[in-house]
Formats: sequence, structure tokens, C-alpha cells
Amino acid sequence: MPHLVLYQPDIPQNTGTLLRLSACLGRTVHLIEPAGFPLSDKGLKRAGMDYLDQAALVRHMSHAHFEAWRLSEGRRLVLLTTRSDLPYTDFTFRTDDLLMLGRESSGVPEAVHDGADARITVPMRPETRSLNVAIAGAMVLGEALRQTSAFPG
Repeated sequence: MPHLVLYQPDIPQNTGTLLRLSACLGRTVHLIEPAGFPLSDKGLKRAGMDYLDQAALVRHMSHAHFEAWRLSEGRRLVLLTTRSDLPYTDFTFRTDDLLMLGRESSGVPEAVHDGADARITVPMRPETRSLNVAIAGAMVLGEALRQTSAFPG
């Protein structure tokens, strides 16, 4: 099943929202540390509401730790980025995909960007920079679940 991956998130409310989304859709969230906030943050809890106990969260102490796990599992890394010309709606998702979202403040480092198996984007008007990371994650995860017939129920 497709999973979400958060690369060193900065904003607890976005992380809480994505954990709530994952709980509702039965997905796992992988969080690559360090996060820019304590995982006990009030904002995280407020956004996640009472769903946090139902969310499947896997913490990776570093990108290297995550990569070792990912490669041992043979999972494909799909990076959501503004630096791609491939719209997510034109991409063929697989059930083993890991959908990575970068830091709200800076995305992902060049080495992480280059190491992704695929790079996709949410098409936007040219005069805009980016979507909220939780909104982009929800849009792309929804399409991945639709394509792989992996919605719950």
C-alpha cells in the first residue's frame, strides 16, 4: 500500500493533519527526523485530534536510516516537488510507493531529490510557489489510492 513520508517536517499542524489523514485512510506515515518541533507539540495534537492513537507512525532517526529500510524493503520513492514537470495525474502509482513530502521551509536536500526514483508535481498557476504540504500530500495520496484500488472499505 502507498505510504506517506515526511522529510524533517517543520510545522506540527501539517504533520498532525497528515497523521489524521493516514488514520482515516489506513495508511502509514514515515517521519524522517529531526522534526522541527517536539512530537508531543500541542499543534500536532490539535490538528490530529483524537485520531493520533489510530495513526500508524514509523520514526526514522535519519535519512540514512530511512534509506536503508526502504532499500531493504524494495520500495519505490516518489518525491512530491515543485521541481518536476511530471503532473501527479500523469504518473502511474504502484502499491509499494513511498510518497515523500519535503520540509515546509526548504523541501529536501539535493541528494535526497536526486535519490528519488520518481519526481512528481501538483500543477499550479505559474505565479504561485507551492501548496500547503498537507494539501499536496492529500491530493497525491488520494490519486495513488484511486489508481491502486487501495481506499479502505
